[in-house]
Amino acid sequence: MNALETDIIKLRALEPEDIDILYRWENDPRVWRVSGTVAPFSKYILRRFIEDQKYDIYETRQMRLVIESKTNGKPVGAIDLFDIDPYNHRAGVGVLIYDKEDEGQGYASSALQALIRYSFQILGLNQLWCNILSNNTHSLNLFRSKDFSVVGLKKEWVRTTTDWLDEYMLQLVNPLK
Repeated sequence: MNALETDIIKLRALEPEDIDILYRWENDPRVWRVSGTVAPFSKYILRRFIEDQKYDIYETRQMRLVIESKTNGKPVGAIDLFDIDPYNHRAGVGVLIYDKEDEGQGYASSALQALIRYSFQILGLNQLWCNILSNNTHSLNLFRSKDFSVVGLKKEWVRTTTDWLDEYMLQLVNPLK
């Protein structure tokens, strides 16, 4: 098994054929709150994003991988490395499992485990970090289960339509050192 696989998922690069699913995911307002997006993406912009994935991750400073179920080959979500900092050997991590029926199947946990392994063993990163809204208990539990530690709390960091939410910053320093 390679670094980008587990027993239930494989992580793969974006393909041009992923445009429709990416369009659906990126333009769902439910996802915007956790991704920091406030406006829809055109297919043109998303095609360019997919095309940009051919460039070196140290040039683009990001990498999006599709989480694909090994059982049926269905794309169930995406996992990202972003704000890749080659000097300080760190990157941000984000994960999305889109459909409710795919939640609770272990896909996010497996994808995160594979990305951690890839980040430390292949990319040689020293640390991964993420920001998680305080009311997102599923994500907090997921990242804590992979030994990410809460290192900070940003008070009233994200505005909603009716209120403000706090946001935690979590960090995982390379456990392989």
